Amino acid sequence: MKRIYSIDFARGLVMVIMTLDHVRDLMHVDAITQRPTDMATTTPVLFFTRLITHLCAPTFVFLSGTSAYLSWKRADNVSEFRNFLFKRGLYLIILEFTVVNFGLFFDIGFHTLIFEVIGAIGFGFIILGLLINTSAKAIGIIGLLIIFCHDLFPIIPFAENSVIKSVLSPLFTTTAFPIPQHGVFVVGYPPIPWLGIMLVGFAAGKWFYLPQAERKTLFIKIGLVSLLLFLVLRFINIYGDPAPWSKQKNEVFTFLSFLNISKYPPSLLFCLSTLGIMFFVLSFGEGFNNRVTNIVSRYGKVPLFYFIIHFYFIHLLTLLLLLFQGIQFSQMEFASASFGRPKNIQTGG
Repeated sequence: MKRIYSIDFARGLVMVIMTLDHVRDLMHVDAITQRPTDMATTTPVLFFTRLITHLCAPTFVFLSGTSAYLSWKRADNVSEFRNFLFKRGLYLIILEFTVVNFGLFFDIGFHTLIFEVIGAIGFGFIILGLLINTSAKAIGIIGLLIIFCHDLFPIIPFAENSVIKSVLSPLFTTTAFPIPQHGVFVVGYPPIPWLGIMLVGFAAGKWFYLPQAERKTLFIKIGLVSLLLFLVLRFINIYGDPAPWSKQKNEVFTFLSFLNISKYPPSLLFCLSTLGIMFFVLSFGEGFNNRVTNIVSRYGKVPLFYFIIHFYFIHLLTLLLLLFQGIQFSQMEFASASFGRPKNIQTGG
């Protein structure tokens, strides 16, 4: 089966958007104190620079599952494909804690180890390998159950200092573990919620065998249903996101609060909204191409390479900017996960 243009286009588009997010994280002067989703400090423009990038990670993870399905259908031997998933998953997890973590922090001592999207995809591949003999429909149902039900975990009344909660929490919620006399290990992308997205993406792979016009219509319908369900659940404001929306200082910020959904971990409402938009992007990529979309799709053909290179490129630009502002290299701080920004030194106006 030849490459599917809409997948490359969707993946390439979110990779370009992702760059905006990481430029803001590393180069925005007040990135540490002015969080884009904090209603007390953000501005509408800053908020939307973050909101649009919510599309990136779920699209990566979902389409990783879809690509696994397409590869599975081409595989001659299920056992060999399972081994491929195991090896690929382990490789991505190792890559996360080495090349990706260094590109993010430029800390040769690795004082902050963070498990993010590449590690989550690696974990998903390993679990998918364990499930590969299960039907795609059953895998999709498991994925949907995770997406719709994992928000229940924080409200389960575990006993105080529960061992079960301590073991399960890193799988379901963002968690940080101090590393004695060294630093911290952060589970930024709890693997179970992201696994749900990958499993649904795997089950959706069969749709790409439909005629192009039929799958284009199907993607529009799924996108509409997802966004409608998001609006209904968000308006009810009871379940689907750990951060309910609330009335703010004016109508604009109340609207921002309504849209301010949780990525860490990806809530049900986060999944419905981002994946709903992703399906519209996939539909747009079906049967439509021009010079611009062709350029975008090229990035989608080399997602891992682009992901790694863009971190190093943006981080090098950040250090050059600091040097241009008069900061000496000896003043730069890397061990505190501040990307090189020096402590207690003004780096911009």
